[in-house]
Amino acid sequence: MLIFLSILAAIILLILIVVTAINPVRSQFSLFELERRAKLGDREAKRLLVRENKLNDVISLQRVVVAIALVVFALLAVGTWGWLIGSTMAVIIAVLYGSIARFKIVRKIAGKIYSRLDAVSIDFISKAPWLFRVIRSLSGEVYQQKLGSSAELRHLVEVSDNILMPDEKKLIIHGLSFNSQLVSSIMTPREAIYSIDKYEFLGPLALNDLHKIGHSRLPVVGGDIDHVVGVLNIQNMLTLDVKKSMTAEKAMDSGINYIRHDQTLNQALAAFLKTHKHLFIVVNESRETVGLLTLNDVIQELIGHPIIDEFDTHDNLHAVAKRKKV
Repeated sequence: MLIFLSILAAIILLILIVVTAINPVRSQFSLFELERRAKLGDREAKRLLVRENKLNDVISLQRVVVAIALVVFALLAVGTWGWLIGSTMAVIIAVLYGSIARFKIVRKIAGKIYSRLDAVSIDFISKAPWLFRVIRSLSGEVYQQKLGSSAELRHLVEVSDNILMPDEKKLIIHGLSFNSQLVSSIMTPREAIYSIDKYEFLGPLALNDLHKIGHSRLPVVGGDIDHVVGVLNIQNMLTLDVKKSMTAEKAMDSGINYIRHDQTLNQALAAFLKTHKHLFIVVNESRETVGLLTLNDVIQELIGHPIIDEFDTHDNLHAVAKRKKV
């Protein structure tokens, strides 16, 4: 009898370790993706979807089997070797069985066993839903991993090879960071702003110089960049009669819009849409001009590639600003 109980305890211990070592592998695709493919008629996706939906029940069953095996082993140990030795062995196994189950050879054997029983276990779970409602209530909810931050989502997009095109990746990544970016991060800095004095005459030479700059709009200033009095739309100069003497002040749009350097790009875009303007003067807390922001700057940051319009003659206006300082 003692030999029989010892063999039975050894078998239960083996079952405990092997079941603990089993690691049900989830599909590389999310439930959403599996459902999408299943709706398109993908048979493999349908099979994986059924398996994925039952996988939490498999894990719940695994927990229950481990708990039962632990209790049975403890009872057999006490019944076979007595209270002192049996309880001591039970405590030792309870502490060490998880570590033993993590051995590479044990996990390999458990994986082979589970691969043969995977379909059988899924079929069994499908045929006994009432039983697994009880098991789920006993074992608790299985943890489902969720995204913890937009940075994590951005990382997933960056490593999603062969799923998203480069332009799609760029659009998503820029969209995720758009709301947290500040105006100061993309504005044209003060040192790189091209402006025109309000008293400057818009003759043929002046207009030619303005077109060479490559901007569609320029701030009109009264002395210096801290005193912006309007915005000159270069495109409107195409119909200007150069024979008539006209200053920048007369040709400009006197409506000036300001935005703080510490506002977000999301706020900037909302302001552009509300005012129907294309150029904002960026100011600091002291109302000093620190930069210039265009609608194209904001849209370019949102979609991730340049728009051929404002400031397209320079790749990096911050670099231009540094050169102008020298």
